Order: sequence, then C-alpha cells, then structure tokens
Amino acid sequence: MMMPFFERTCALLDAKQHLFLTGGAGTGKTTLTRQLIEHYSAEGKKVAKLASTGMAATLIGGQTLHSFLDLGIADSIEELELKGKLEIKKKVKKLIASMDLIIIDEISMVSAPLFEMIRLRLLQSDFQGVLLVVGDFLQLPPVVRGYGEIHFAFESEAWKRYDFKTITLSVNHRSDDLAFVKVLEKVRFAQVEDAEHYYLHQLIKPVGEDLSQYTYLYGKNISASRHNQQQLAYIESEEIAYEVEVTKHDKETTEKEIERFLSDARIEPTLRLKVGAPVLFTRNAWNYFNGERGRIVRLTEGLVYVEKADGQVVKLERSTMAKTHWKERVLEGEHEMVEEARFSVHQFPIVLAFAITIHKSQGMSIEDLIIETTEIFAPSQFYVALSRATSPHRLILKQPTTNWCNLAFVNPKALQFVEQQCKE
Repeated sequence: MMMPFFERTCALLDAKQHLFLTGGAGTGKTTLTRQLIEHYSAEGKKVAKLASTGMAATLIGGQTLHSFLDLGIADSIEELELKGKLEIKKKVKKLIASMDLIIIDEISMVSAPLFEMIRLRLLQSDFQGVLLVVGDFLQLPPVVRGYGEIHFAFESEAWKRYDFKTITLSVNHRSDDLAFVKVLEKVRFAQVEDAEHYYLHQLIKPVGEDLSQYTYLYGKNISASRHNQQQLAYIESEEIAYEVEVTKHDKETTEKEIERFLSDARIEPTLRLKVGAPVLFTRNAWNYFNGERGRIVRLTEGLVYVEKADGQVVKLERSTMAKTHWKERVLEGEHEMVEEARFSVHQFPIVLAFAITIHKSQGMSIEDLIIETTEIFAPSQFYVALSRATSPHRLILKQPTTNWCNLAFVNPKALQFVEQQCKE
C-alpha cells in the first residue's frame, strides 16, 4: 500500500533531490521512513537518523541532532559562537561528510534557529549527500524556552536554500471510518464549525464503573502515572516487578545517559505488573502493533503472557533496544564510519494500559480511548490525541471546560504553511 510512495521517494533521493515527507497522523510517515532506512542501509549507504528530541529519535532508532552535529546545548548560531563551538571538530566534520542520507524526523519540533545550525554544520562538512525531513507542522511545535515566539524550520533562510520537494501522504491507515477521518482533518486544520461541534459532542459518553477497559489519555505525566498506580492497586493478584536489564558496550556510558534513554524510549526502569492488568504494546511486531491492547494472563521470571482481544496469547520475552553512535574503525585497511551500540537495554515492550500521556502515545493506534480534554494545553495537542483512536465507537471524550474550537487550535504560521503546501 506504500509502494508507489516508496518507489517515488527512492527515485527522488537517488537523484539527490532534498525531500520533505509530510501528511497527517496515521498516514504512514514513520512506516515509510523505516522502509527507507532499511533499503538504503541494505545498499551499504550511510544513513544518519536524527530528531530534535530524544523520544522522536528513539522511534526511528537514531540520535538527537544536538549530539550528532555536536551543538552542545546551543539553541542558535549566536549561542554556538558564545559557547566556543562555532568551529567544527575534525571528527564531526568527517562523520557528517561520510553520510549519504540524513533523515530528520519530527521536523515540526525543529525551530528555525536550530535549522540554521543544521545547515551550518552541513556546509562546514561539505556534505554531498541528500536531506530528508519528515513530519507534520500541524502536530507538535518546537519547544521554546519561556514565552518566546515560535519560529518553525520552514521560516528559516536555510529551508529556502534546500529547495525541498514535498511528498504528501494522505490516506489514514489508522481508521477506516470516513466520517471520523473527515472530522479529524477538520480538527487538524482548526476548522471546528457546527457539524464538527455536534459530532464531537456525541463522543461525550458515560464511562462505566470499570475503568480498566479504557486507556485514559492525559496531557500531564503526573496524572497518567497516578491513574495507572490507582487502577493497578484495585487488582487483587500479586504484583511482580521487572527491572530493566542493561548491557554496556562502551565503558564510558554514564547512568544518567541510560536513564535519559529509558525515558525517551518509553521503557519502564521498573515495570510493575499483575495478572489481570491491561497493557499496551509499545512496539510493532508480527503478532502485535504499537498501541494494541491486551491483558496479562501469566507472569514468570523471564516471560510475560499477554492475551489480546481476539483471544490470541502472545508469549513475550524482553526486547532489546540499543543506543548507538558512529565510530571511526579500520575495516580491510580503510578508515570507515561504523554505527555501533554504546549500550543495550532489555525490557518487555509493554506499559500499563490504564493511562498514557498524549506525548508518549506518539505513533500509537489505541482502540478503547478516553481523552481527558481538560489537560489539553498546547497547539495541535487535541488533534494528536484524537488521531490515536482507531474508531469513534470506541472513543470517549470527557466534557471539556471550554468550547471545542478552543481545544482545536493551531499555530497560524504552521496553518498557512501547510495550506500553501496543499495547494501546490
């Protein structure tokens, strides 16, 4: 189903055309990105997989822009200069120059000053490869310190210089309910009028006594973890704690680095489970998908048995995720850049399903969902939350304290940019 897009994207990248891959939630941007990574890596090409935040980077098995490009904690070229990092280190220059393809995921979270820094580093390295930026500017905006104004990557001079060709994915693979998909698209563009208002109002339904069959979507971490703990306490079976296992491949790895990676990769350092507890899978595999729901039916020391809605029982082992970095190695007499693991973490790819934050639900398709609308506080957050749902029949909205159109707000500059892209 992604094939025509895959072939077209490869043809353009092979022709050294810089690309902007976009589309709404659930249209398959991550799936296509992963296919491209696999394809080019199999061809022996060097692919840098980058994003501005740790969580977005772990979703594509990559690293942050700041660490790969050696930007320290600078937010702009001026800050780079102040911190004495304007000049590029030989090692970093060599690394960037060796790349055939640089992918930047969740481009909506990259600010204009950061995008200028990216271009500076690529120019300093005489980067000859191709750049692929992926994301939706009507989803998560760049994080700005304090109350400064947001400047998106597309507002930068650097963006214009790259002359990106846009590829837009438009089919929603998450839901096949056409009326719901239409409302989602309206919410994405902040066009909530009478019809959408009425539709959303119908989704305010009573919640039964048993909250364990739903996943609550919260805006704040503290609310989600409190809800998970309270609900787990109601289950009378014995609680078993599974500690994460860590293998260090590089002895310079620090505990802080591991902690940050676990948080970014949505991996629980201590996973507390009980037989009977509902869980969500946090990865895709041949027999489950990211966000799919199940219930714990058996717990042993090294295995967790999860029964899915269709009655199929999945026998889960710990899955491994590695934090990688690029190192120069001598291979057959040649100096080569090789991607190696700094450390690996091993944990079951599940989280308790009672509650999750909107931020951590990125990339998930969730079947029985309750959205806590009173915790929506950022532009496009309501759209991101709604678009996790696979069907309106299994979605409940809590009564908001404001009008629907106030929940569905987007950044005006992002809106104008995306509307312009749609016309082209």
